[in-house]
Amino acid sequence: MTKPQPDARASTNWSLLFACWLLAATATAGSLFFSSVMDLPPCVLCWYQRIALFPLVLILAAGLFPFDARAVRYALPLALAGWVVAGYHNLVYLGFIPERLQPCSQGVSCSERNLDLFGFVSIPLLSLAGFSAIVALLVVLHRRSAP
Repeated sequence: MTKPQPDARASTNWSLLFACWLLAATATAGSLFFSSVMDLPPCVLCWYQRIALFPLVLILAAGLFPFDARAVRYALPLALAGWVVAGYHNLVYLGFIPERLQPCSQGVSCSERNLDLFGFVSIPLLSLAGFSAIVALLVVLHRRSAP
């Protein structure tokens, strides 16, 4: 089996980082669409996920032009933080976390069912899927870029 040429490897690495950016940009646009167009106010946990998501669009874009694999260092901790909050949000949403441990005591409820696509895809599940994909791609890119 032949080793891939450096140009092919660099192109694949760029594509992985671009896919991460595209996911982050799409998730950001979706988040803003839900709150601004559909008038679904974000809960506390949604705000924490946005805090982790929005900077990813800028960090990942900065790593694309010119390609800089070091962007993973800055993006991965944010993506992991968003993933943890999204996982917790899904547990709250599905009722696994008791009400006394839920952070949404005032304002919009974190377990309120605002939107269920196809009967089971919720906003917290969309967030968890997005962060999971970003984390997975960043880990792959990190392993490919390591010396």
